[in-house]
Amino acid sequence: MPDGTTAAPAGHPAEAAVETIQREMTAFARRARASAGRMHPELSLVSYTLLGHLEERDGRRATDLAAHYALDKSTVSRQVSALERAGLIERRVDPEDHRVQVLHLTESGRHMLDQVTESRRAAFRERLADWPEEDLVRFAAYLERYNAWRGAGRDEEPVRTSLPDTYG
Repeated sequence: MPDGTTAAPAGHPAEAAVETIQREMTAFARRARASAGRMHPELSLVSYTLLGHLEERDGRRATDLAAHYALDKSTVSRQVSALERAGLIERRVDPEDHRVQVLHLTESGRHMLDQVTESRRAAFRERLADWPEEDLVRFAAYLERYNAWRGAGRDEEPVRTSLPDTYG
């Protein structure tokens, strides 16, 4: 189609809806990646997500992060190294298994995460300011439902955002 959208087969509203969802979620992901740099130039969306997860879970091993987000270990390793160099996370010996190192936020990491989280919340509030409350609640529930899906044969916990209580 001229506007770049894909036409769904006529008479199949569910297929048309799936196409629209895919297109809009792709646009959302692009916008999220682009806005991450504006929120804080030194903190990528992946880094922000990892910091949020470490805060939410009070620390994790790098391998746990890779498994949770279905990321390659080398990707997580690069992100962890950058976060360590920036002084946002630190490694601590696991008290239950001294062979294992657990990643934790530093005070600087907590401060950075708080700043970026508040900036992101403000951006969402601005974008959703004219939405009726019932639409916000419904949209939030749909996103939770979508993100909670585990897929066939997948045992990992659902990926959760690190922005609790953003909608009440």
